[in-house]
Amino acid sequence: MPQSPRDAWSGIGIGWSVVATLIAGFVVWGGLGYLADRLAGTHGVFEGIGFVIGAALGVYLVYLRYGREDHGSHDGT
Repeated sequence: MPQSPRDAWSGIGIGWSVVATLIAGFVVWGGLGYLADRLAGTHGVFEGIGFVIGAALGVYLVYLRYGREDHGSHDGT
């Protein structure tokens, strides 16, 4: 059964959403770490911590949104 050309591009939106979520985690938490470094007078300590936290939270958000499988109802039946 041949697929239409539109079906080949059906998952591209999800892919871009995953990439944007991961980049946003780096930018937001890395930026907060950069600001904390500026306020504390340190050089890259909080920025590095912010990047690690941002990466971990980005992966976690992608998992929550796209990685979990729905195994039926949530009422225990």
